[in-house]
Amino acid sequence: MTPQSSTTATGARQPAALVLEDGRIHRGTAFGASGTTLGEAVFTTAMSGYQETLTDPSYCRQIVVTTAPQIGNTGWNDEDGESLLDGRDRGGRIWAAGLVIRDLSRRASNFRARRTLEEEMVAQGIVGIADVDTRAVVRHIRDAGSMKAGIFSGEDLADDETMLAAVRDQESMAGANLSGEVSTDEAYVVEPADGTEARYTVAALDLGIKSNTPRMLAARGCRVHVIPHDSTLQDVLDLDVDGVFLSNGPGDPATADAAVHLTKEVLSQGIPFFGICFGNQILGRALGLETYKMRFGHRGTNIPVVEKATGQVAITSQNHGFALRAPESDTWDTPWGTATVTHLCANDGTVEGVALSDGSAFSVQYHPEAAAGPRDAADLFDRFVGLLGSAGAGSATTGKGTN
Repeated sequence: MTPQSSTTATGARQPAALVLEDGRIHRGTAFGASGTTLGEAVFTTAMSGYQETLTDPSYCRQIVVTTAPQIGNTGWNDEDGESLLDGRDRGGRIWAAGLVIRDLSRRASNFRARRTLEEEMVAQGIVGIADVDTRAVVRHIRDAGSMKAGIFSGEDLADDETMLAAVRDQESMAGANLSGEVSTDEAYVVEPADGTEARYTVAALDLGIKSNTPRMLAARGCRVHVIPHDSTLQDVLDLDVDGVFLSNGPGDPATADAAVHLTKEVLSQGIPFFGICFGNQILGRALGLETYKMRFGHRGTNIPVVEKATGQVAITSQNHGFALRAPESDTWDTPWGTATVTHLCANDGTVEGVALSDGSAFSVQYHPEAAAGPRDAADLFDRFVGLLGSAGAGSATTGKGTN
């Protein structure tokens, strides 16, 4: 079915409603496609980068509320998408379930823009709501926590009880196993930048990988094999890799038993390992830690993280609603040696990184690929590549780069 616009023939905007599972309803106007979308209501504090946010597979089944008041001013381009659309970049597939904003920009003004945000949302069938007091929505989510929600517009705008019943009847994010929904079906290769010869080969397990991540590794001379979420150790070994990377992704890490099992096998093989976001939670589970669902998570491009070994603070891009439960001691024993907590969130003390003390495996909860976001943590890719080329991994997780 062709997606329907949320404007009438006269150009007037249709009414829309954002319905939260606790019964709170926010009225506004429809934009993007018209209809119904369901998901978990979360908020992002990023002031820019809405295209990267919407196309990040980690936002699968989530309705994104923006704290920035005006959205859409830079339009939509064909370069900044963080996922593939029809097998190509082409602006990226939108994985977010819906978008909640205050003001929709009246025009798109950027030299790279090819169309407006609303045009892209209509083309991809993404339902949005504008003219909402997003400050009130965000304050409520901060107090009550992320929750089930729905956006209803057009012919789907029904009475309050009907809409609320639909919202409450949807699957919870807790216990959701979503890696299979967002992962690639077939392995593909990202070659080193500028056609240079590959120095190393890396297997990147796609649990919802963002497009810029393999590019960051390729820019450092790595041939990156992006492999499906259900790949086995033999699949990895067949590639004769120098290292293994675990990507970001959506869903509850407590359901990702297959990825945890693969991680344990990789550690037992002594293959250098690097994980981010969901990959951090997977490594943590493999090392014996538990995960839990946060009240409202960390989503934005301005989250401060402290590296414990150096005391340095990086401003990071993050998108996660689950986290590793802090161990009783900052170091603990594992089958592969001593493990340690390496990074903490400066805002709330959340565990933001773990590693084996010998440096052979490390991970962080944030997004060093910086799409969108600051580039403070890009040196983590240098550390990983330095680990690939060294006989001993020792300082890979605590130094300032090993190249």
